[in-house]
Amino acid sequence: GFTTRSALLHLTQVPHLNFDRGRLSLSLRARPGDVRQVWLRAASQRIPMMLSGGDDLYARYVVQLPWNRKSDLSYVFELLDGATRREFGADGLKSKARPFLLRAAEFKPFEVPSWVERTVFYQIFPDRFENGDRSNDPSDVQAWNAKPQWFNRFGGDVAGVRRRLPHLVDLGVSSVYFNPVFQSPSNHRYDAEDFKKIDPQFGTNAEFVALTRELQGKGIRTVLDFVFNHTATTFGPFQDIRDKGQASPFKDWYFIKSFPVKVQENPPYAAWFNFPSMPKLNLRNPATRDYMLDLVDFWKREVPLSGLRLDVANEVDPDFWRALRRRVKGLDGEMWIVGEVWGDGSPWLGGDQWDSVMNYQFRDACLRFFAEGKTSPKQFLDRLMQVHNSYVPQVSRNMMNLLSSHDTPRFLTLCGNNTDLHRLAATVQFTWVGAPSIYYGEELGMQGGGDPDNRRGMEWNLAAPDNSMLSFYKRLVKVRRASRALQSGAPRVLLSDDRAGTLAYARIWKNEAGAGDEAALVAINRSDAPRTLLIPLPADNTMRTTRTAGLTDALSGQHYALGSQRILRLTLPPLRAAVLLPAQLSGQEFKQG
Repeated sequence: GFTTRSALLHLTQVPHLNFDRGRLSLSLRARPGDVRQVWLRAASQRIPMMLSGGDDLYARYVVQLPWNRKSDLSYVFELLDGATRREFGADGLKSKARPFLLRAAEFKPFEVPSWVERTVFYQIFPDRFENGDRSNDPSDVQAWNAKPQWFNRFGGDVAGVRRRLPHLVDLGVSSVYFNPVFQSPSNHRYDAEDFKKIDPQFGTNAEFVALTRELQGKGIRTVLDFVFNHTATTFGPFQDIRDKGQASPFKDWYFIKSFPVKVQENPPYAAWFNFPSMPKLNLRNPATRDYMLDLVDFWKREVPLSGLRLDVANEVDPDFWRALRRRVKGLDGEMWIVGEVWGDGSPWLGGDQWDSVMNYQFRDACLRFFAEGKTSPKQFLDRLMQVHNSYVPQVSRNMMNLLSSHDTPRFLTLCGNNTDLHRLAATVQFTWVGAPSIYYGEELGMQGGGDPDNRRGMEWNLAAPDNSMLSFYKRLVKVRRASRALQSGAPRVLLSDDRAGTLAYARIWKNEAGAGDEAALVAINRSDAPRTLLIPLPADNTMRTTRTAGLTDALSGQHYALGSQRILRLTLPPLRAAVLLPAQLSGQEFKQG
């Protein structure tokens, strides 16, 4: 009989219930092997549910159905265990259960900004990108090629970014993510002294506003880094507490343990990582919360702000994030919220807090497979699919996929400076689900160990026409921007051969307008020998339009006729990849020069 009722679970919210691209996905959790079959009964239909994912503890059954969101939908799950049938509904497991009810008028789908999946991000660490204006340099400014230290400054500024706009346009990126730009005593500026003022060593508010409008004019969006968790000790309210002690009207803005407040080792207040220089804000205090939320309005008025990156986002009270989402989406539904979390972002990605996270889990998978060679092709693809399936599809499509950042050693350095391995990882980054993010200089083949060595001055001497890494990145950007499948398609694993060191997957985009689907195929040879891959093509009609035109490798220019064949035969040199697009897409612009 149905012994493990406690394992049965369905909630009428993400991720158990999700609406994406005109279709409703419903899932039911059960104990593995407990039920023989599960159906969804809804709108006089009885649809079999498929077993999808799961682990040792739970099995997950899923089903998709179209829903116009105009009429209410009531549904129950029908379970078969041995010869016994039961219904699972809003009142639990019964022979006749009360249906779950989805009210069209009240239903709010979890929507993420539509532009993100079509975007290539570029991350700029402001002090190290380019020094374009000597007049705002700090007195102790270092030579541009000096060794980065924790506290030294190189003088990167707004004028420098403006000077290098042609590089960004030429590369083809469509959004810049700036590490913090607000006034701060440090070179990384994660401890703000004045949240409403651009750091004078970077530029003025007016200069920064002009820069972001200029970027906008070139089709490049602006994402800003916000720290809602802590401030500098020189931030006005904290300074007031230091001066006035318990008499300060700001004493509830922080977690003060004892007075007087001195900045010292083991400080008498809560601080990020117990660093005395970064006292932690009390966002439960209404005045603090309101001040921090109002910063979004302040900068949105000044700057064409497309998104916010949230620093140490797992350390902030989720109630604050809920309030932030209401504020941000109230100003602009297409404004993007991306949190910094290094592991699973699910707790914050249920539709009430953020849109996305920095996808460090993606980076870890690439690191182990490409740089370290510690995992097999099957383990690598399994991990990518596992991370993908841990979020609803619209969230996966707007993940920020990175290989390097200001907090990690550069990926090329972790590859032992093996440019082939780095290129393979970049190929996956630009063809997997989510939006790729290039850390400044990554496209030039810059090196760098752990922080602060990963924050060297941008090596502009490498930005030359004969830099093959730069040419490769330009190509990847172009390929991604030309293909709807690579931007928005669902992933499908086609092949993993652990002995040969090869793998292949597809991205399949279904056109809701019914004007034909589009597919892209990616093949990777991680081994040190040439390999011939026999790639089974998807058997359904997802590739109907692709078959007639055939496929062209956007990296090599080689064409493959498909016709009716079920298997694509493809030979790759060692440590090489192919990105196969419908021939009409690859056109002239991808032919190798």
